[in-house]
Amino acid sequence: MAADRIEIRSRIADARARVRQRYLEGLGFAGRIEGVEIVDVYTCDADLGEARLNSLAEALSNPVTQRASVNEAQFPEAFDWAFEVGYLPGVTDNVGHTTREMLSDLFRKTLPPAQGVYSSQVTFLQGNLSPDEVETIAAGLANPLIHSVRIKSREQLIGDGGMPVTVPRVRLRAAPAADTLPIRKAGDRELATIGKLGIADPDGSRRGPLALNLAYMRAIQAYFRRQGRDPTDVELESLAQTWSEHCKHTIFADPLDELAEGLFRTYIRGATEAVRRHKGAGDICVSVFGDNSGAILFDDDHLVTHKVETHNSPSALDPFGGAITGIVGVNRDSIGFGLGAKPVVNIYGYCFADPTDARALYKGADFTQKMLSPRMIMSGVVHGVNVGGNNSGIPTPQGFLFFHPSYRGKPLVFVGTIGLIPRTSAGRPSHRKGARPGDLIVMAGGRVGKDGIHGATFSSEAMDAGSPATAVQIGDPITQKKLSDAIVKEARDRGLYDSITDNGAGGLSCSVAEMARECGGCRVELDRVPQKYPGLAPWEIWCSESQERMTLAVPPQRWEALRDLLARRGVEAAVIGTFTDSGRCLVRCDGRTVMDLDMAFLHQGLPAEHRGTKDVRPSRPEPKIPDRDDLTGTFLSLLSRPNIAGQGFISRQYDHEVQGGSVVKPLQGRGQVNGDATVTRPLLTSPGGIAISQGLYPTYGQIDAYHMAACAVDTAIRGAVCVGADPDRLALLDNFCWCRSDEPERLGQLKRAARACYDYAVAYGAPFISGKDSMFNDFKGYDEHGRAVTISVLPTLLISSIGVMEDAARAVTLDAKFPGDLVYILGETFEELGGSEYYAMWGEQQGRETIGNSVPGVDAEKNLKLYRAYFHCVREGWIASAQSVGRGGLAIALARTAMGGMLGIEIDLEGLPGSTAGPEADGPGGDSAAAGVPSPTTSSRVSRDDFTLFSESQGRMVITVAPENQAAFEKRMKGLPHASIGRVTDDGRIHIRGLTGETIVETALGPARDVYRRTFQGY
Repeated sequence: MAADRIEIRSRIADARARVRQRYLEGLGFAGRIEGVEIVDVYTCDADLGEARLNSLAEALSNPVTQRASVNEAQFPEAFDWAFEVGYLPGVTDNVGHTTREMLSDLFRKTLPPAQGVYSSQVTFLQGNLSPDEVETIAAGLANPLIHSVRIKSREQLIGDGGMPVTVPRVRLRAAPAADTLPIRKAGDRELATIGKLGIADPDGSRRGPLALNLAYMRAIQAYFRRQGRDPTDVELESLAQTWSEHCKHTIFADPLDELAEGLFRTYIRGATEAVRRHKGAGDICVSVFGDNSGAILFDDDHLVTHKVETHNSPSALDPFGGAITGIVGVNRDSIGFGLGAKPVVNIYGYCFADPTDARALYKGADFTQKMLSPRMIMSGVVHGVNVGGNNSGIPTPQGFLFFHPSYRGKPLVFVGTIGLIPRTSAGRPSHRKGARPGDLIVMAGGRVGKDGIHGATFSSEAMDAGSPATAVQIGDPITQKKLSDAIVKEARDRGLYDSITDNGAGGLSCSVAEMARECGGCRVELDRVPQKYPGLAPWEIWCSESQERMTLAVPPQRWEALRDLLARRGVEAAVIGTFTDSGRCLVRCDGRTVMDLDMAFLHQGLPAEHRGTKDVRPSRPEPKIPDRDDLTGTFLSLLSRPNIAGQGFISRQYDHEVQGGSVVKPLQGRGQVNGDATVTRPLLTSPGGIAISQGLYPTYGQIDAYHMAACAVDTAIRGAVCVGADPDRLALLDNFCWCRSDEPERLGQLKRAARACYDYAVAYGAPFISGKDSMFNDFKGYDEHGRAVTISVLPTLLISSIGVMEDAARAVTLDAKFPGDLVYILGETFEELGGSEYYAMWGEQQGRETIGNSVPGVDAEKNLKLYRAYFHCVREGWIASAQSVGRGGLAIALARTAMGGMLGIEIDLEGLPGSTAGPEADGPGGDSAAAGVPSPTTSSRVSRDDFTLFSESQGRMVITVAPENQAAFEKRMKGLPHASIGRVTDDGRIHIRGLTGETIVETALGPARDVYRRTFQGY
């Protein structure tokens, strides 16, 4: 049967084409490309007939602005080259999938699984370009892991009558079967090879990494020797998924030095247990560390959940697919919490290399397997989270960007979701769930394919030439939206299932096996699993991480009602087995047993490894920066740095208004300045809100990972407090992204960071409710000269905060409100610039990395008193605006306050707390030891204007207060470090006088806002 091709071309100027032309100009083709046009293509592999094809073409186009044709090529009169980008066989094609559903609805015709609709795009270029240049342009818009590209010159395209009709259909072997692996007699070398590179296929190739070290392989070998047989490939692959670092978090779980219970139990869970004991009746935690997300109290009738994940390795290979899979995957962590929470807020955070870095990297030797450019990674990741969140109807208000060369090999992509769930559902506590013997195992949502195989094991290793393309997935948010609504809006409250979880890492192998722990066993029939195409091997069906799927435990008597509900909502579901109390995980395929493992061995059989650390904290010299009288140029340069500049290009494309609960928005004030925290009302019938913020300081870890973590905790808490959250009702999440985590030096840094998490969570009374770690963010490959290189990310810790506000109407934004308002600084400023943006900028100007040694310290006891006093002032309505002081220091916080309100400020630093000219106060160490926190590093009081402006001392806020509230405000702040340092003006200027009273910064708001916005223009 021949396939048909529908082409749709715009009759008017196409905004997409303009954006694409600007993008290509940014790749170095400015002035070379005279025009760009785009034609959308839909290839139909179905027997529709001419009339139906014409009807489908009409449905896919707007007759006023577009022209549709069937089996007739369309191209502009003026073009020189054309290239078509489509998906490779088996890659998720969301546009094609949606068109297939449209076809079914339009003609009431259900296509068989072997037939489909496939989308592609033809880009026409006008310009004097060489064939090599066109290949470069096409490569900038396609990813060879997921896309096919066809290039034709004008003469070729016209001569051929257009692009060829191509159907990217998957073709696999017809009779898949499980293989038996003879490992009982294997030696250590063979075991290590299998564990590292994967199972060998008949042609000698390897299936992909299992991430099983020799100790793990020996344990597996010993188990099967006791069983008197060799394992099947299904069993070995399943053990690899279940035991992977990605799933078991062994580095945090295993004994470390004197910590017999490991880092997690000692420092993360240990902190939460200590905080909860201390709070007693004031404990806000409901479910921590035992489910897909953590949950705290929202009101008498609801809980809010929170989880933040990383999707680093997949995003390095396919940025769009990795990011969209990350965000829809963490949405499912919300849906899979308890009996199902509704996703109400998304958050994001990206650590990238400089997008202007054009140097090439290769995974393979001899300039093979070229890595994507930082610009392409950044564009793809941003777009992926856009599509995942916007298409799912979930607001995405909160996030951050951070740039450093260490993220050139692997970006860090953080994605998170906050959920809302009633405290009871169908007469049951909604946060409790459990599969029961006899419950049916139901898989609901998307079908299984090759995409996502070895995702968990791939993410547990450094990325190199053996990193598998099958680890790449592309999420389908439309399919997931239908599944989510059916679950959290209907099935949950009808009590149609006993337990639910996400088919994330490891796919069915992990979701079913994890749920089987709740009852004691399971029996699965793989041939009942819905598949995207025939020919998948049993181990592929069992371990694939194809997206949009949930596993449910359904009582037999409720299956018909659930199946009917899901079918009416357009969600496919199938019974694939039964939960048991047999103590075994039994999996069959086509009548043959392909897996029969003891549940205890599957989940607890991995051997613990007692690791040791080495505490290395290098001492670096402080840079000798000349003292300058006029700091205006330095101030403006700092304001334009990527780690500080406005990220409105993201905030404006991520829908934060959907669901209608946005209160404090990502862009604040008339000047539209990015805030450090946002507030959302998850339940429109309640005045309550949730405040969310975060802290991340990777460069501080180059000096001391302990203080890096302390600053991250303090900043996450301070950001939420600034917008009006109660400092005594906050919860935290930790996300560790480390590198070379089997090295004692890196483990030493990890241990210090985790200890700081404990110390400061306890000191602030803020429990950890969830977390995630990613331990091997390293790239091993070759540079543009063919030399072997290893690029490891900076040890990076993201701390996220969430707090419940009783009345979101009291929330505070960062923008100055009225001329005449007083400007205050809360907290003390010290000469703490180690790892700062100011030092980094100075070093770049000198052509060398500059870090310094004076890392900021955190006095938790003093800060908490200050935050509580500030919160009292918020409740009284005395705070007009508030801005946390973070990266870039006081100067940047003042600029953001002024730019946000589009009002001037006049500042005098003579009375700044902490400066040599300011009032005397305890040093940064204070008496924090009383709170159980080691004293921060001893730092000097600032005596220079540049250090005063750009120090990144913690615990500080810039706030504005109306004159009529001055007396009450200052009375409440008495005895705490604060000072009135200026006022808001209506002259549209930023004017700052230094420690001696001389003007050090003088600029109009316009130039300041221009440099703040200019950095990411065109992105």
